[in-house]
Amino acid sequence: MKDIVIIGAGGFAREVAWLIENINKSKKQWNLLGFIDDDENLHGEKLNGYDILGDIDYLNKLKNEVYCVIAIGDGKTRKQIVDRINKNRKFATLIHPDVDLSSTNLIGEGCIICCGTILTVNVALKNHIIINLDCTIGHDAILEDYTTLMPSVNVSGNVFIDKYTTVGTGTNIIQGLRIGKNSIIGAGSVVIRDIEDNCTVVGNPGRIIKKLIKVKN
Repeated sequence: MKDIVIIGAGGFAREVAWLIENINKSKKQWNLLGFIDDDENLHGEKLNGYDILGDIDYLNKLKNEVYCVIAIGDGKTRKQIVDRINKNRKFATLIHPDVDLSSTNLIGEGCIICCGTILTVNVALKNHIIINLDCTIGHDAILEDYTTLMPSVNVSGNVFIDKYTTVGTGTNIIQGLRIGKNSIIGAGSVVIRDIEDNCTVVGNPGRIIKKLIKVKN
């Protein structure tokens, strides 16, 4: 079994701990040491039975063989954390044993794929992506680094979702669209046309209601 820590100590971090427990029920893979969080007031406390060990500096002092995974919903925050971590640190990819996926899919490091999700064929997930509960992703879809799908999102075939974008709970995206970088798609939206970078989109059909501050990279 490989040692692992979870970065974050919020609700999703607790869900990721549960995900690791479910992975281990199927096949013993991970020894969860505890959580990493920058809030000093939490250090030494327990969260669902696991220790909150320390901050990122604490993580950087651990031996290189300890894996980590970032259980924080905001993609830009995940990127900031990755930039603070020693470059030789290993990132785990966690996939619930009930996830249905094809051998033709490509999945990068640091990804979290939760229970009930289906990835069909020739799907490419880049790095540090979160796919929450009960999502579907169709053929040839590409999700770039640090994207986030909240629960019950349906992404149709040939969709491209660029970096840092968050897709809200229950959203449907029709086939062949491009969703821009650093955008937010509100819960329950139905996206039927391309979305520019740095936009907030809501509704059925989805419409742009705000332009966000541009991010680099």
